[in-house]
Amino acid sequence: MPSTAPTAAQRVTIALGERSYPILIGPGLLGQPDTYAGLPVAATALIVSNTTVAPLHAERLQRALAPHYSRVLQLALPDGETYKDWAHLQRIFDTLLAHACDRKTVLFALGGGVVGDMTGFAAASYMRGVPFVQVPTTLLAQVDSSVGGKTAINHPLGKNMIGAFYQPQRVVCDLDVLGTLPARELSAGLAEVIKYGPIADMAFLDWIEAQLPALLARQPQALAHAVQRSCEIKAHVVGQDERESGLRAILNFGHTFGHAIEAGMGYGAWLHGEAVGCGMVMAAELSARLGLVDAAFVARLKRLIQAAGLPVTGPQLAEDNAGRYIELMRLDKKSEAGEIKFVLIDGPGRAAVRGAPDALVREVIDHCCAPA
Repeated sequence: MPSTAPTAAQRVTIALGERSYPILIGPGLLGQPDTYAGLPVAATALIVSNTTVAPLHAERLQRALAPHYSRVLQLALPDGETYKDWAHLQRIFDTLLAHACDRKTVLFALGGGVVGDMTGFAAASYMRGVPFVQVPTTLLAQVDSSVGGKTAINHPLGKNMIGAFYQPQRVVCDLDVLGTLPARELSAGLAEVIKYGPIADMAFLDWIEAQLPALLARQPQALAHAVQRSCEIKAHVVGQDERESGLRAILNFGHTFGHAIEAGMGYGAWLHGEAVGCGMVMAAELSARLGLVDAAFVARLKRLIQAAGLPVTGPQLAEDNAGRYIELMRLDKKSEAGEIKFVLIDGPGRAAVRGAPDALVREVIDHCCAPA
């Protein structure tokens, strides 16, 4: 269905045939009724948010949705990766059923990656699929998790292990909401921005290095370009490989190590972007030891990640630290027949998914992690 988005918004399209949808990027979009014109017709909308974001933005979104729906309901979940589980997913279903929501009900995910993933999974599951819209309020969600239709909850043994591919109807990236982000969350989002350079666009990496002070200062033009270029790269990849059968896996650069950090430390101890930032350093080091990039490339990436306010030294997860990392990484979704698959830098601006000998992976973990 064609949308009539505000003219001030930049638009990036996820091209998936009949399931194509726009990513709208610009200031002030969240509170404009026109932002939500052209969505599937329904009597009811449910805003799913969390206890941090809802007090800041939910009422404004509710007012913007009021011209389009007879009922606009709200649900605020506890905030944090710790709550990305079955019990809190069930609260979304409880709300939908308690209000007799039908299969045309539209869900709006108002929050960061946790809210977006859980709302998307609920939408994919409720009555075998209802429409949903992503309204990401963190930089990380705007440049990565809200785009592309990956939805999931965590399991104690692995991150995002239970979920579905389910595309939203629209993604609304209001740049103004980034002004309320804590500095730590902003840095976490920059990890996913930085990711796109080494895997796809070295000119973008050059730009990030030059504009990092402006990004950290939340300069609007810098943030707008970072979000738009990140979404363009992700849209190109997702349009070619929606279900991660090949190319899309490159978007997980740093995530194999990063997910092990999150699961090993306990969800929420490090933010997802912090774990990914450190994971990128580890993946780049592995790439260098396999002869794919030189040490100067690794040092450059490490400097940038550290300058963005992200950790570059991995944590100790167990007495046999490398063994624990490897144990957790064997549960990664890219693993095949017990072989861990890593996204490696196959030369600057290119990425490839491949395995590596356990002995070499152990060397990398020992080199990149803090001493016990």
